[in-house]
Amino acid sequence: MQDIDRMIEEALDGEEQALFRETAREPGFFEQAFGLLGGPNGWVNVVMMVVQAALFVGGLWAWWRFFEAETPLSALHWGLPAAVLVLMALIIKLGMMPELQANRLMRELKRLQLQAVVGRKG
Repeated sequence: MQDIDRMIEEALDGEEQALFRETAREPGFFEQAFGLLGGPNGWVNVVMMVVQAALFVGGLWAWWRFFEAETPLSALHWGLPAAVLVLMALIIKLGMMPELQANRLMRELKRLQLQAVVGRKG
């Protein structure tokens, strides 16, 4: 813990200390990703994850059929949908990254707000 973090924690009350410890800890990737499934917009992210998973499974199935194809036309028949489905799944997954970054930014803003509160108390 840095010196500024220690000084802030010492200046805070009990409830504020718990909040500071919560905001000072940077959660791991999976904790952040599963955090997207809660809150007021969590249901939208759940639907997006289900659709993304279905597209990816469909893409894998079409990919398997692509490699089993015996004629070039049959390979084309399965290869293009496989590529499109996997790319659509990737686009949906990447569409959730801005919200993940917004959550990280909100945590840092809360931390800065606590620093400002401590600055006024001190």
